Amino acid sequence: MPSSVERTETTSFLLMFQIHTRARDSRARTGTLHLAHGEVQTPAFVPLATRGSVKLLEPRDVLDLGYEMVLGNTFHLYLSPGPELIDAHGGLGAFMRWPGPIITDSGGFQVFSMGHGGVADEIKGRGRGQEQGSSSSAILSIGEEGVRFRSYIDGGERFLAPETSMAVQHALRSDIALVFDECTPFHVTRDYTARSTERTHRWLERCLDWHEQHGRAEQVVYGIVQGGVEPDLRIESAETVAASRCRGVAIGGSLGQDKAQMHQVVDWTTAALERVTPERPRHLLGIGDIDDLLVGVGLGIDTFDCAMPTRLARHGVAVVPEPSQRWRVDLAKARFRGSQEPIMEDCHCPVCRAGFTRGYIHYAVRAGETTGRRLLTLHNLSFIQRLMSDLRQAINSGSLNETVAAFMSGAAPSWS
Repeated sequence: MPSSVERTETTSFLLMFQIHTRARDSRARTGTLHLAHGEVQTPAFVPLATRGSVKLLEPRDVLDLGYEMVLGNTFHLYLSPGPELIDAHGGLGAFMRWPGPIITDSGGFQVFSMGHGGVADEIKGRGRGQEQGSSSSAILSIGEEGVRFRSYIDGGERFLAPETSMAVQHALRSDIALVFDECTPFHVTRDYTARSTERTHRWLERCLDWHEQHGRAEQVVYGIVQGGVEPDLRIESAETVAASRCRGVAIGGSLGQDKAQMHQVVDWTTAALERVTPERPRHLLGIGDIDDLLVGVGLGIDTFDCAMPTRLARHGVAVVPEPSQRWRVDLAKARFRGSQEPIMEDCHCPVCRAGFTRGYIHYAVRAGETTGRRLLTLHNLSFIQRLMSDLRQAINSGSLNETVAAFMSGAAPSWS
């Protein structure tokens, strides 16, 4: 018989995350996250509100598209405008006028990026040190206590530790806070990955201790699974996070050199989580390409976040049902000058419904008009929201495999 502590912990998971349907032949499931500022139907995509704004949109735009949660960036908000100012406004939601749930990352990935560039840069050997002449141009030290670095705002020396990250997220008043972790680079040795993962586990306990003593009862804390591309380290990390007091699990770190390896690493991790903690919600950090969403849902991921749809929009790229082109079309290219086609046939997003053409968006993007990038942001986020809605319906109806196969073959999301 489980102890009273185990019964209480299990009950807390069930109250916070309710699973509705499990797929018969995969780990996919639908559910509802019950959070302080509302509910989130899963599986779900979470748009980035990095610095307190989904770029080019107002909160009401994001709500009108059907999104229920956004992600704020702890690292950037820590540096500017600062947690004290946001707390004085009543938290990030009140500050940016977003009424729904918010998840905040820990700052760990940004620390990693300062030294190694983004994941794509790091995999391709294009680290910031190579670009700027020093591999530690922003990081001053990474040690057991935390990370010392130079602020990109004013060049001043700053310090971020597990306790600092949790205190900032406390001030931001997010619904879900992620623990502070070291996001391990892809090209490091197995020994470094193992030592880094162990430190992340120690930081996990420090974050949970801080939250237990000082945190808001309504703020849910997610642990983060690391371990690089080593199967045993990933499984060990999943088991360690599952044995902790966290109420949800995020999957982070460098997931591999290509999509096949990334999907394999996620598979190892969710298989372990399904075995040791099937009731907790799972979040995949920084992943959101269309094929990755389709695969990730089948592997049992409940929520995703990624800059992809908004970043592509700012570069003139629309998300469309063209798998051979990575679900993308670059409307900034000269061939779309004068095109009277919609962004996408039979699309009911607010942009296509209003009659904006590829030719107009090409003009606006090339002319540097903000309107073109805004319209593409609305279209791209609308596409992904409808895709996730279709995946939820497919899991509930037992037709996920057929729905995924159709999307992989070029089907468009439904608009019912």
